[in-house]
Amino acid sequence: MPDQDIKNNIQSINQSFSNADPEAVLAYLLANYKNDLAFATSLGAEDQVITHMLAGIDKKARIFTLDTGRLFQETLDLLDKTNKRYDINIKVLFPDSDKVEAMVEKKGINLFYDSVENRKECCHIRKILPMRRALEGVKVWISGLRSEQSVTRKGLELASWDDNFQLIKISPLRLWDEKQLWNYIKDNSIPYNVLHDKGFPSIGCLPCTRAIEPGEDIRAGRWWWELPEMKECGLHAKKS
Repeated sequence: MPDQDIKNNIQSINQSFSNADPEAVLAYLLANYKNDLAFATSLGAEDQVITHMLAGIDKKARIFTLDTGRLFQETLDLLDKTNKRYDINIKVLFPDSDKVEAMVEKKGINLFYDSVENRKECCHIRKILPMRRALEGVKVWISGLRSEQSVTRKGLELASWDDNFQLIKISPLRLWDEKQLWNYIKDNSIPYNVLHDKGFPSIGCLPCTRAIEPGEDIRAGRWWWELPEMKECGLHAKKS
């Protein structure tokens, strides 16, 4: 549990920036937590917006991404394009190869289709453990979560305590809707994953992501064989 000082910080951020633009939130965080701050990008549309904002404030802001070893080529191409567009260097973290090899040897290359437990194990090794390394020593984690993305993200606050990683998590775009997001991307010519134009509103690992049909939830293409309330990898665990 966070101590009282951290609780006070969270409350202060939520009160002071409840109606603030995301840029104002990010500027405050960079000014007050610069050396203790990190932004984790999946290179999704929301994260591209935040990268654009951060680069406009401070190109040395700490930004990292996780390469699970199962990403779309389009995602990797976007990583390169983003670095060149903003003249930044997004740090790339990879999973422990020994752990991946042991998992695959025991349960198969596509173990995640067999059970929720297997899928969560794969996510844990490929995403959670590298994320823990990336966030070691970090006090504030910026995320691109939005409340309307899924049932697991309803009631999202600007600042909250993350029990899983034991730090403050900030979601500057929590109140943005899909239209607002894409208008900002187009108005600012922000590079985005070309798969978004092919029916992929949410993009993760290749074998766990499909295009969605008209009228489906925007997260319907992620782990589509599972129930909606199960559709998190563990990076953004919802409090019970």
